[in-house]
Amino acid sequence: MKAKTVLPAVAMTAVSMVLTLAVVVMWLGTAVPWMVALVVGLGIDGGWLATLAYERRLAAQGDHSMPVTVVGWAFGAVATGVLVAHALTSSSPAAWLAVSWFPLAAKALWLVHGLWERTALTVTALESIRGIQQEARDEAAVARARLRAEATTEETRLTAVTGAGARVARVQAETAKTLSKAWSTLETTRTSEETGKALTSVTTPVTVGVTPRWELPVWGPSEAVRAPALEAAPALTDDMLDAVVEEIRTSRTPPLSYREMSARFRAAGHSASELRLRAAWKRVAA
Repeated sequence: MKAKTVLPAVAMTAVSMVLTLAVVVMWLGTAVPWMVALVVGLGIDGGWLATLAYERRLAAQGDHSMPVTVVGWAFGAVATGVLVAHALTSSSPAAWLAVSWFPLAAKALWLVHGLWERTALTVTALESIRGIQQEARDEAAVARARLRAEATTEETRLTAVTGAGARVARVQAETAKTLSKAWSTLETTRTSEETGKALTSVTTPVTVGVTPRWELPVWGPSEAVRAPALEAAPALTDDMLDAVVEEIRTSRTPPLSYREMSARFRAAGHSASELRLRAAWKRVAA
């Protein structure tokens, strides 16, 4: 992974240094001795290479120096300026202008490589990050599946409830229609002269000379008829209780036990507390 960023930066730096040296020698060689031009070109490339090496050393130590960075960019700007000036004074400026940006491009590639180094992670960290991301994707997929399943279930339930409600409504409507027709038939029968007399004759007997009009039953809300409350049976006296217990106890031979007698006593509809019943048993069995 490191080679993907460092190799382009190294290649661009090498091409930029060669171009700068060649341009300085060709451009200044006509005005000054070529040795001087060579020294100038090597000075530009050497200064740039020295600042770059120092920046890389600081980066390896996890440090950074703004003055060194400014000096490095200054050397890059000088090299670019030399290439641009040569291009403007040459017979074919377009070709030289096309490569004049190489020094700044090399500096930019080294900047990208430095950013990559500051953000690079170990294999273990990358594996942990991938595991966390995969776990998050799994949980999101499960949550989406759960939501879809719940939505489908709710839709099915609502469809079933709606269908059942519609069937109930249809049945109620049909029942109301049938009742309405029956009520209309009853009303017609009641108001008819011939059938009205016949229906009146089967109603509750009335006083002499009075013929009640047969009325339709009430169709609407009605009160539930309460069941008549059972009258509480009178409590048995001790003598009466003793007589009943004795009668039940001696109804079999040998006499019944207290448990059997108590069951038969309750089954016969008699009422007495357990305390009184046991006291009566003791009295008659003594």
